[in-house]
Parts: sequence; C-alpha cells; structure tokens
Amino acid sequence: MEPRLTERDRPWVMRTYAGHSSAAATNALFRRNLAKGQTGLSVAFDLPTQTGYDPDDELAAGEVGRVGVPVAHAGDMRALFDGIDLARANTSMTINATAMWLLALYATVAQEHGARLESLAGTTQNDVVKEYLSRGTYIFPPGPSLRLTTDVIAWTVQNCPQWNPVNICSYHLQEAGATPVQEVGFALATAVAVLDRVRDSGQVPQSKMGDVVQRISFFVNAGVRFVEEMAKMRAFGRLWDEITRDRYGVADPRHRRLRYGVQVNSLGLTEAQPENNVQRIVLEMLGVTLSRDARARAVQLPAWNEALGLPRPWDQQWSLRLQQVLAFESDLLEYPDLFEGSVVVEGLVSEIVAGARKELDQVLEMGGAVAAVESGYLKSALVASLAKRRRRMEAGDDVVVGVNRFTETEPSPLTSAGADAIEQIDPNVERAAAEAVREWRASRDPGSVAEALAALKAAAGTDENLMPHTLRCVQVGVTTGEWAGALREVFGEYRAPTGLASAAVAADSGLSHVRERLRDTANQLGRPALRLLVGKPGLDGHSNGAEQIAVRARDAGFEVVYQGIRLTPAQIVAAAVQEDVDIVGLSVLSGAHLRAVPAVLNGLREAGLMDVPVVVGGIIPERDALLLREGGVARVFTPKDFALTDIMDELVTVVRQAHSLS
Repeated sequence: MEPRLTERDRPWVMRTYAGHSSAAATNALFRRNLAKGQTGLSVAFDLPTQTGYDPDDELAAGEVGRVGVPVAHAGDMRALFDGIDLARANTSMTINATAMWLLALYATVAQEHGARLESLAGTTQNDVVKEYLSRGTYIFPPGPSLRLTTDVIAWTVQNCPQWNPVNICSYHLQEAGATPVQEVGFALATAVAVLDRVRDSGQVPQSKMGDVVQRISFFVNAGVRFVEEMAKMRAFGRLWDEITRDRYGVADPRHRRLRYGVQVNSLGLTEAQPENNVQRIVLEMLGVTLSRDARARAVQLPAWNEALGLPRPWDQQWSLRLQQVLAFESDLLEYPDLFEGSVVVEGLVSEIVAGARKELDQVLEMGGAVAAVESGYLKSALVASLAKRRRRMEAGDDVVVGVNRFTETEPSPLTSAGADAIEQIDPNVERAAAEAVREWRASRDPGSVAEALAALKAAAGTDENLMPHTLRCVQVGVTTGEWAGALREVFGEYRAPTGLASAAVAADSGLSHVRERLRDTANQLGRPALRLLVGKPGLDGHSNGAEQIAVRARDAGFEVVYQGIRLTPAQIVAAAVQEDVDIVGLSVLSGAHLRAVPAVLNGLREAGLMDVPVVVGGIIPERDALLLREGGVARVFTPKDFALTDIMDELVTVVRQAHSLS
C-alpha cells in the first residue's frame, strides 16, 4: 500500500451547534459562522419547539429561546434561513418528536427560495427512542413515534433522496451512562427497530431498501478516551455492514457504509478549570477523524465554556478553528487508514464487536428496542452504568483533571469577566415570541387551519403517510403547538420509565456516615425516614443528573419521590404535599431556573410548607445562584459539585437547619 494518497481527502462537513433567542438573531449567527468557513449548519431548537408547544403556552414559560431557537410557524422558518441558499446548504436539525413538522417547514421554505426538493441536503435527527432514555423530548408513545419516523423516511426516499431522514443517536446514550459496548449495541437496536418498521410498513418496496439504508445516518458521541472511541467507530461500521447485508438484503457495499456525524462529549466538559475543555475537545475530535476507514462525515464541536452556560459567537469560532487547523494545517487527510493491520486496534475492535453483538441480541430477544424501552430495561441499564461511572470518579479511579485531581489553579483570564464569559439571553425574548405567535394566528384564515388540522387527525387514525397533511398544515399557517396538539389528541402522551427501581444499590460508596446522620435526624423529627422529592420543572428533559441524585439518595437512606421529567411547578408542589416530604430538590439545566424555581417556592409557601427547604442543581451562573439563595433556596449545586455523597451529607444538613437541630 502506498504511504500517501494520490489525492488529499476532502474534509468532513464542519458545523457548530447554534440557535438561541429568536429566528432573526440565529440567522445572523448562521451567516457569521458561514462567513468564517463553516461548511454546514446545525440548528438547535428551544425546548418548546422540541416538545410541541407554542411560545405562549403555559408549559413554555421560562424556556423560550434558551437552549435553541423558537420556531412556531413558517414565518419563523423563513426568518431563520433568510438570505441562505437552501439549495446549496447542508443543514442538520436536532429535532425528534416534532421532526416531521420541522422538515415540512424547511422543505416549504426551501421551495419558496426556488430550491427543488431533490436538491435538499441535510439531516433531521428524528430518533425518538433515545429520547425515552436520555434527553426526554418525546411526546407520543413509542409506537406512534416510530410511525412518524417511518412516514418521514418513506416520504424523503420518494421526494428528497439526498436528505437523511433519521439520525440514530448513540451520542445521548453515552451521556446517559452507556459504555462503548452498550452505545453500539443499543444504537444498532434502535436502527433495527426503525428499519424493520419501514420494511414492514409497505410504504417502501424491498428493491428500495438499499436507498433507505444509504440515507440512514448516525449521530455519535466521542469521549476523551480517544483510542477506544476510534475503535468503537470501526466496530460500529463492521456491525452495520453485517446487519444491513444479512437482515435487509442490501447488496451494494456503498449503501451499507456507516455514515455518521459527531458532536464530542459536551457533558464531559467541566465547570472547574474550563480552559482544560479545549484539550479535551481536541482529543475527542481525533477519535473520530484519525481513522480514515471510520471517519466522521460531519463534526460539530462544543465550545470550551458550555459547562458554564450558552457560548458566545467568539467561543463557537474557536471551536470551528480547531477543526480547520486539523483539516487544513495538519497532514491527516493525505494518508490511507493509519490503523490497518494494527494488532492492538484489531483486538480492541473485535472486543467491542463481540460485546455489542451480545447487547443487540439481548434486546432483540426481548422483542426489540421499543419493548426494551417500555419494560424499562434500557433505561435501567444506562442508569446503572452511569452510577458506576460516577462512583469511579468520586473514588478517584477515573481522573478528571481539575475536578478530582490537580485542583490547584491560577485565576483564569477566560472567566475573570464573570457572567460576561457566556451569552446572555434577553428576558424580553419570550414576551416578544408570545406576542408574535398570537399575531400570526390572528392573520390566518381560520377555516383553512381547522380543515388542515382535521384532515391531519383523521389521517393519524389510519396508516396513511402524514407528511402530505403536515405540509398542508404548514401552507395554511398552522403552528408548532397546534400540529403537535392535534396528534396528541389521537396518539396520546407518554411518560417513560425512570429506570430507578432496578438500579443496583451501592454497597457503601462512603455513605455510612451519611446514613447514620440521616437515621439520627429522622429519629429526632419522629419520622421513619427522611423523604426527598426530586423534581424536574419545565420542559428540560436532561434527567441524568436528577436520576443519579435520586439513586444515591436512595442508597443513603432517603425515601425518594421522583416522578420523572416535564412537571409544572404546581405538580411538584402537589407531590410535596401528597408525599409529605422533608426536602425538595429541583434540577434545571435549560437556564430556566429564575422562572421555574421561584414558582415552586411560592407554591410551597401557599400550600403551607414554609418549613420544607428547597435545593437546586443545574448549570447556574454564580450571579443567578446568589439570586436564588436570596429568594429562599437553601443550597445551589452546579457541575463542580461532583461528589454525590458529599451532596447527600449536605442535604441532611439542610433538613437539620430547617428544623433548628444542632
């Protein structure tokens, strides 16, 4: 084999994950990033858009424009892509439960630009299975959710042949605790569930399954153990080739090639010594670019300060420049695969292949990914794996530089500006968005809207493909909340298993002292045990932290009340009253803490629970933490508070202080 390629490889598509405040503000950010050499767009949508609510909905309060851009109707989509040539763009949209709706909006606006559907290139994430396990932005039960995914796939194969209609996500599985073996095995189980559904739907003939398979893409995570991550991707590709050949009869090896994009591990970034995140990001990028035979097709990197809050344009530029230096200054793209023939790499790949195949077979024996979601098996496995990972970090077996070792540090010039080190969201954004969507509704023909929604609901009760009806809804001005609301009426809503019940109890984890304090406190209060309510207010579905707190609290001896994600403040207060709890812990990672937490505090006071202390955890700037404490919050925990056993000890202290116990 020649040591160099005859022609240098083309670089991967370079993206930054972006979106906030409003469609107009995000459009300006897109244009700046494209001018700096970014070669693809990656759209972050806010939580109301992801979960099917309009900006003026009660459940959207505090969440509009925070973790992404609000898109409530075709007018917002026009503003989002104003002046951007969608016939030439490569756009990734991180959207799942409402993926069909957002694709219909995008396709409509692209055609208004003069683009042909056949020319559209990009991706709708559209993997709802992982939403039940990690991110929590699902709406409907698994069956109807897979039906929507299937309809999108069938429609794009016929109408948008260059579009990736689904992006099977192992990324969020790793965040939720998956080992490399679980990540590959569980993601492939999801892919099999999707492809089986498409094959059995009758919408795509067997002769077209190769066209389906070649448009299935994956979205993966790359952690800092970059050698293992590189081997993981080689194993992923080997198993995907085998499954698509043997299970679906895809003969063309070009159709069977694993196509994936990557975002490196955002939840692995640290609030402590955040400058260390830059080298973490670079190492993680190497894991998915070094191996030519398993190289990512698209890469988006987080910014160094994402553990602190929303990155600024300059922070995103830094991450883009990391990619550009590797692609254009280094000689990486000049060589064939660097690891072909490596005994070490082949051994590691074979080990992951064997383990992942075993995990996949086990899920398939249970009836597939949907059955494994509904039974709670997948969620329980991830919660248990993440608990083990947390215990290794707390014990110091897994070193995190600046967090559990080498914590001595000089003051950082990157963060010396305090709150100015992150992007700030104008509090008027939500009010403006709510007013705008009301004006939009008032400008429409109500008869056409009612007719389109009625047709959508009627079709939802059949096996008819819903994409044409969704496109009609876009054309007459239906909103995101109205589209999702119509389908809620037909499909219903779903609450996924939390995975806590079957998570293994830790033998000790240094908890003996906490258990003794907890028992003494309960005895002094005349209680059989202290009761902790873990609450997730608002639309934030990132539940990994809340679940780990709940697991450790249970192991420490608390009676834990955890009802899952997406609760209103009123529901949390009602649970506190009904369950007679001693302390309430709220988890908010979306930035909505200044709206959600005071609402819970006020509700507890109105319910007469003034003596029940409230603690809060999340990505919370120090300035906001001060405001929360001044408002009555007993403690604020942020990512730097990584030692869960210490947090349990502090919770006991909070209860004791609330009751004036010495």
